[in-house]
Amino acid sequence: MSLRHVPLSALTIRGERSYRAVGHYPALKRMLLADGFRFRVPDAGSAHAHHDRVLFLNLTWWNAGDPSDVLVDDTIDADVVAHAAWHHAARKALATAGAPTAIALLLGESIASAFDLYAAGRLLRAAKRTDYLDAQVTALSAAALDAGLDADALGTLLADVASDPERAFVDLQGLLFDVSLALYACPNVDAATTALDAFAGHRFACFLHHFELATWVLFARAYAGPAVAEDPALAVDRALRTEPDGLEWLAARWLGPAEA
Repeated sequence: MSLRHVPLSALTIRGERSYRAVGHYPALKRMLLADGFRFRVPDAGSAHAHHDRVLFLNLTWWNAGDPSDVLVDDTIDADVVAHAAWHHAARKALATAGAPTAIALLLGESIASAFDLYAAGRLLRAAKRTDYLDAQVTALSAAALDAGLDADALGTLLADVASDPERAFVDLQGLLFDVSLALYACPNVDAATTALDAFAGHRFACFLHHFELATWVLFARAYAGPAVAEDPALAVDRALRTEPDGLEWLAARWLGPAEA
């Protein structure tokens, strides 16, 4: 049974009222609407219309070079809109003649995933209690505690994220990009453990396994295009780290002017 291709304008967006406290969300949504971005949706009653099947399809055929977001039904969470939009923006900005390079693929994923933490920080700062925030904090906390962080240190870390979500975005994006590139180059498990150990001192290292790093690395190994000289993704990454507000710099170039 094939999946329907449904534009964002035909979907009901859950949690949007609270998510408007998240900077850049209106521009992300506006871009998807203007570009006619489509999601894949099963018919009601289909064998594909349940969470486990959708999760399997999205993780196994995740493709930063091709829109393939599968939904359970004709509803979508606002955070999923933002995540899909960052991938779409990266595809447009870093397009090449062939398949995207591994660097471009991993940069796009690091940006989309770091924005999730930025959004959580903005909602925490605004004291916006939402299902998304509850789920994000629960998942991040589980990853951090499992990594050995104690509850007090976790509370301090989340407070830091809330006090400066923009800095949290830049720091996490850089970490995810550096780690995924390092793992992409690793030939075996010993090299991978050494690579991971090199980032143990980063303040967000405890969150690493909250993200689907295995999917990113394996997809890049299987499907990335050949490396190119002066990969433009590297210039974007440098700017994110050096600009006074990396997220604002990126949004101005990838999303267009902000609404008044």
